[in-house]
Amino acid sequence: MTVKVKICGVRTPAILDAAVSAGADYVGLVFFAKSPRHLSLEEASRLADLARGRIGTVAVLVDPDDALIDAVAKTVRPDILQLHGTETPARIAAIKAHTGLPVIKAVPVAEAQDVTAASAYAGIADEILFDAKASPGAVLPGGNGVPFDWGMLAKAPSPFALSGGLDAGNVTEAVRVTGAALVDVSSGVETAPGVKDEKLVREFIQAARSAVQQQARAS
Repeated sequence: MTVKVKICGVRTPAILDAAVSAGADYVGLVFFAKSPRHLSLEEASRLADLARGRIGTVAVLVDPDDALIDAVAKTVRPDILQLHGTETPARIAAIKAHTGLPVIKAVPVAEAQDVTAASAYAGIADEILFDAKASPGAVLPGGNGVPFDWGMLAKAPSPFALSGGLDAGNVTEAVRVTGAALVDVSSGVETAPGVKDEKLVREFIQAARSAVQQQARAS
């Protein structure tokens, strides 16, 4: 078993370099004005240029219109789009067809039926990301540092990605319990909203990799 690691909400070259050197697979570049991790197209383009050929880039958007999608695809040229809003399966299919890019669809989870409902995206989204459902009135749809009951993923369509309240202290157990193909962290490697810490990034990646090593020894 292998597990991929995405460090989301990267805003500086130093954190990008830390993610690369520690062995992360992807960095997430956020385009959502209400987020403390939000980037302008110009900022994201500079980071994407630094990342190219070194680590995958994921553009994270929330219910984007076609103009924003086109601007991100043309200016930033990400490897993957991650859609974190209320996008329908039809909208996902249309965005994939329009951009030619693979799409990760984030699905918020609070109860088991949320996991079951995610099957509507199977075969349309390239990967489903299960994240903790934000509380009513929350500003951000993700990146709130809140976990959910991983046991609800027992019947989730596989492979899938996992987010929501992950950090170096629990990601090993999260991978063991869920078998997630990818783990996605943002607030769990921050010292303040939007402020990533190089040491926390390295520790998270090491902990995620150790889960795979532990499972290999057990098998």
